[in-house]
Formats: sequence, structure tokens, C-alpha cells
Amino acid sequence: MKNKVLILLAFTILLLVSENAIAQSHPRLVLTKKGAAEIKANLGKAPLFDSSLREVKKEVDAEIALGIEVPIPKDFSGGYTHERHKKNFLIVQKAGFLYQILGDKKYAVYVKEMLMAYAKLYPTLPLHPQERSYARGKLFWQALNDANWLVYTSQAYDCVYDFIGAADRAILEKELFRPFADFISIGSPQFFNRVHNHSTWGNVAVGMIALVMDDAELLDRALNGLKEDGLPAGMKDNDGGLIKQEGQKTGFLANVDEPFSPDGYYNEGPYYQRYAMYPFLVFAEALQNTKPDLKIFEYKKGILIKSVYALLNLTNSEGEFFPLNDGQKGMSYYSRELVSSVDIAYLYGGKDASLLSIAEKQGRVQLDNAGMAVALAVKNKLAKPFIKKSIDLSDGQDGNQGGVAVIRNKSKDDELTLVMKYTSQGSSHGHFDKLSFSYYNNDSEILQDYGLARFVNIEQKGGGNYLKENETWAKQTIAHNTIIQNETSHFKGDFEIGDKFSSKRYFFDSSNPKIQIISAIEDNAYPNTKMHRTMALLEIDGYEKPLLLDIFQVKSNTPNQYDLPFYYLGQMMTASFKYETPKTLESLGKSFGYQHLWKEGFGKAGAENIKFSWLDHVSFYTLTSVTQQDDELLLVSLGANDPNFNLRRDAGLIIRKKNVQQASYINVIETHGSYSTVTEAAINASSSIITVEKVYEDENYIGVSIKNKNGTSFLFVFATANNSVSEKHTLEIKGTTYSWVGTYFSKVIK
Repeated sequence: MKNKVLILLAFTILLLVSENAIAQSHPRLVLTKKGAAEIKANLGKAPLFDSSLREVKKEVDAEIALGIEVPIPKDFSGGYTHERHKKNFLIVQKAGFLYQILGDKKYAVYVKEMLMAYAKLYPTLPLHPQERSYARGKLFWQALNDANWLVYTSQAYDCVYDFIGAADRAILEKELFRPFADFISIGSPQFFNRVHNHSTWGNVAVGMIALVMDDAELLDRALNGLKEDGLPAGMKDNDGGLIKQEGQKTGFLANVDEPFSPDGYYNEGPYYQRYAMYPFLVFAEALQNTKPDLKIFEYKKGILIKSVYALLNLTNSEGEFFPLNDGQKGMSYYSRELVSSVDIAYLYGGKDASLLSIAEKQGRVQLDNAGMAVALAVKNKLAKPFIKKSIDLSDGQDGNQGGVAVIRNKSKDDELTLVMKYTSQGSSHGHFDKLSFSYYNNDSEILQDYGLARFVNIEQKGGGNYLKENETWAKQTIAHNTIIQNETSHFKGDFEIGDKFSSKRYFFDSSNPKIQIISAIEDNAYPNTKMHRTMALLEIDGYEKPLLLDIFQVKSNTPNQYDLPFYYLGQMMTASFKYETPKTLESLGKSFGYQHLWKEGFGKAGAENIKFSWLDHVSFYTLTSVTQQDDELLLVSLGANDPNFNLRRDAGLIIRKKNVQQASYINVIETHGSYSTVTEAAINASSSIITVEKVYEDENYIGVSIKNKNGTSFLFVFATANNSVSEKHTLEIKGTTYSWVGTYFSKVIK
């Protein structure tokens, strides 16, 4: 705390002392004058940089040939005017870099003419005509995109600052940049003065142009927020997210302090962490280049660099981010935000050679000091593999608001990955999905998280914005692989309630690659109900691939109905239970997401185990569940009450227990076999599990036995009331006494 206070004091002092003002030469943000000279000296010597430069030059030259257009704004995301202004800020930044690197004045002329066109347009603009956003922009339908424009365009202005000349700079700053910065800050306090990825972009936009214009007042506004904003406590945005709470700190530093855990996890989830990493890191780079004494990369124990590693670890084998909370599937570390993040983290984070292997996969670098440093290191063959290991990332500013566990089991060619989420609510982009999980076979989803309900930047689907189904389906608990009580979402689907609570880690251990465990508890999602989920990725002899053991215990003061869904991809193969298929489809319920599920099949377990198998891509999967005779089994598919076909037609199996106070769901997911469409051969298409049995359960322990068709059994016992790794335990199970030290016991019994 003392160090943080000293750093904040240093920020304030340095902003006020003229002799420590921003270095006077331009460019000086992410591409510096010295850096540009070094880049020129190394052109032709760093293939990764040279190829990136060629691609950018080709793109920018094509835009220059088309001419400059700054249309009157009118469209949502994906519409012509939106996309034109977006392309303008991306291209103009690149053109500025090309001018500094190649010295060709045509790029400087292009930037100047573009900026002067905006200086003519901007004073005439009212608020954007589309009224959906809680904070409308002028160039774009939301101030967020306006801030994007200024973050990128500031870099272009920095690159051509001297070329433009004093008279035209005065016009640009008076007619365009200062009014722009004032609008997205003073004119939009509900956007600027909060802790959210939106405000991060706003803070950085104002900060970047402040650094170019040597404006200390704007820079202080960017770092520390508006002193007075006139906003009432409890104000919310369009998604129901909290804008202001009592005592809320604001500005860039607050957005570094609060959303990141000490492990670098960002509470909105990896999709929005990816989006926010660009402003976080380019502004940090600009501050490092202009005010190195502030040591921004050391702030909060180096959290900005640490967050890059957290984000890289929140990806599957192909680099795609796990779609926790609002997240579009397929977004990956190949995005432009992660290209810049990896480059900056390499240069300013100690030149970790493992980051170079990510840069090699990305196949491009940004055209600045950091990009050249990476390209030269790659050329000199310094790259080392980036090893993604099992990891448990804490959530919350102090790391005490739950977390996300990623457990990986790697073989020569395959990687099974379990992602269990037990975080805080995750701001306005959070979902009501305590103790949910998703499961991957390499980059294929075995059991999926739906992600968001949005077609980003596709105008035909709601203007490219969030669809109403994001609220009615994607955020609701039934959309996730976790328990739902009485067909009601966690916290009744109320953000204000959910934002107060987070789940608690009970146990995590990945030290033994053959038995990796995550266990967490949630006791606030429903009144007087405790949920405890323990998941173990088990590498056991006699099975082709590791097994995923899922033990989900729920206990309440009153009898309830409990649903546990499993959303699979691919084609159902077999089900061991009898089920009926209705002649007329009906939705499963009326609210909390149930209204979007078709009830396609229903039956009862009728046995102590049920099996359900499916084929996806080239692998077979079997879920074996410990059941009771009257447990209901529901085969569902998504798409009910969806007249615009906004939802995917995904399928799921729901295990329902009725009128019980206490229930234990025990499930094993087995990955096995293969199918070739070329040879048409199905290999090992059937499960190797004979039975799964709950062999013991009381207030302190639960024991599970998994019997293989080869005659062996695997016993797993977990201490559910004492998670000490040094505690001694003795327990009798079916006439045999077992003793062990630690939270769990396992043994193969022949």
C-alpha cells in the first residue's frame, strides 16, 4: 500500500513539474524518434517486421488510392458509415507509422488531409442519431467507438506532428482534438468516470492525445478521472451494469487497480480482457516512452505485463479464448490487440523468449519499437516454446473473489482441457453461471459454454450489437453446465445481487499430472443453499484418454427441483435409458432461459447408472452418470421462442432431480475412439466404463468408484469438510479401511 501511494504521488508531482515535462520530440508515443531511426537501420534484417511492413504498406496504399471519405455518421456496427470511420482510424495510424519508417511524404499528406477533413466535420456533428447506447458518441453510435478512434488517431497525429506545421496543428487541436477529448470525458461522464473496459478506452484516448499535445490537465484527467461528474450512485448502463458506486475511484489508474486480480485475470472475462489490453498496454508504452520515471510497468507489482500471460493461458490449444461471460467464440491471440500486447510485453517485460513463439504463430508484429525488438529476436532464433500449464487464476482486486481454473492434460498429440469458472459476477458482461465448466479436446468443445448472443459488427443482426437473447438466454444459468434450482437463475438473474458475491475456492492441485483437481463452493446463488463442485481430470491405466470426474453436491434447507445440463456438440450416438419423443414440441419453461429450450425427449433413469454417447469431429464421448430410479432425463435443443433465429440450435442433456433437499450429481466424461470418414472405420467407439458408483457419502467425505471393463476399479475419495493438505484421514468403505494424508485419496483396485 505504501508503494502504491508513493507511485500515485509521483504521478501527481511529475504532472505538475515543468522540468519533467513530456519529451519534446515527435513521435514519442508507441513509435519514438529514436525507435524509428533504429527501425530504419534494421529494415531488411528482420523478416517478420519486413513482411508486416509490406502487408501494411499494401493495405494503406490501396486506401490512399481510393481517396479520403468522412461520411455523416448514421449507422450501427457493421453499417457503412460505422465501418468507414473505423477503417479510417486504423488506416491513418498505419499511414503515420509508414511515414516515420519509410520517409515517404505521401503518407504524411494522407494523414494530414484525413485529420483536416475530420476537423471540418466534427464541429458540425450532433450526438449520433442511433439512440441505443447509454453513452452515445458523435462519429459512432456509442462513445466507446469514438474513444477507439482517438486512441488510434492520436498515434497518427504524433507521427506527423512536425510535418503538419504549427498553424494547422492549432486548427486541429482547437476544432478536433480538444473538443473530442472534452466530449468523451466531461461531455460523457457516465462513460468516462467508471471502472469498465469502456472507460479504459475513454481514459486512454484522452491520455494519448494529452501526451501528443503536452496537455497536463488532460493527462491528469485521463489518469485520475473527472473530479466532479454529477452522476448519482447506483446509475446503470444498458446491460444493467453499475456505473457508479459510493467511493468509486476513477481514471486509468483505477481501471488498472480494480478489474485485475493479482494473477492478472480481468473480471469481465478473457474476451473483454483481450479488447481492453490494447488501450492498457499502448498507453503504458506511451507513458514509459514519455515519462519513464513513472515506471508504469511496475505499477501494482507489474500487473499489466502479468495480465498478458494470464490471457495467453486462457486459450485452447489453437489460441482461442475460452468464452467466459460475454465472449465471442473464435476470438484468439491472433487478434490485433494481442499482437501488440505480446510485442509490448516482450520489450517491457524482461524479453521473455517464450513470448517470441507466440509472435511467430501470429506471423506479424506492430510497426514500432516493440515490434522490431520482437522481430529481431525471432530472426536471431531466440524463441522458446510458450508452455501453457494447469493454472488457477484468482479473481478480484485482492484475489479473494473466486477464480478460474484451467486444468490441462497433454499427450504427444492431444490436449484435454477443463475450464471451471467460480468467479465474481464479472461486471455488466458477467453471466449467472456459478461453478460452471467447459471441456475441450484440443480446440474442439466436448461440453460447451454458449458464449454471447451477438453477431459482432454484422449489421443484419441487430446492428451488430447485443441481441435481446443475450439477456434472455446467454446470461441465464440454464445456458451453462451448472445446477439450476427451481428453474430460476442464480441470484434470480439480478446483477445487483450477483455483484455482491463470488464463489470460494476449496481446493486446487495440479502437481500430479495424472490427478488434477479443482473444487469450489457457492453458497449465495440461492437462499439457504450450498453448492460444492469438485472436478478431477484423471489419467488412469485402462482408459485410452483421461477421464473427467464431476462431483456436484447441493444441499438446501427446503426441498427443491435441481437441473444439471450438459451441452454437447456433434451427433448423439446412444442413450442407455428409455425416452419418448413428443409429436408436438413445447418449450421447457417460461422464463430464465427455459423458454428457449425445446423439450425433444424425456424419460427416467430407471437404473443406478445411465450412459449417453455422442460423436463430434473424429472422437467419441460418453457421459456415465450415477442416477436414482426417478431421476428425469431431458433431451433438449435450443431455438424455442426465437422467431429471428438468433440462437444456435445446440443440443443438451439435462439430469433433473425433483423434491429433494440434498443431492449429489456424479458424472464421468470419457473421451475415446475415433472415426474416419475416409476409411469409414469406427475404432473403440464404445465406453470402457462398466459402472460408476457412489461408494460413500456423509458430511465429511464422498467416495466414487469407476469400474473398467478390464475388471479393475478406480477409487477416489474426497474430503469435503477439511481441505488441509496435511490432515490425516481414516475411513472405512465397504468393509475396507483406508488411511491417507491430504484432501483426497485415490487407488486402482484389481
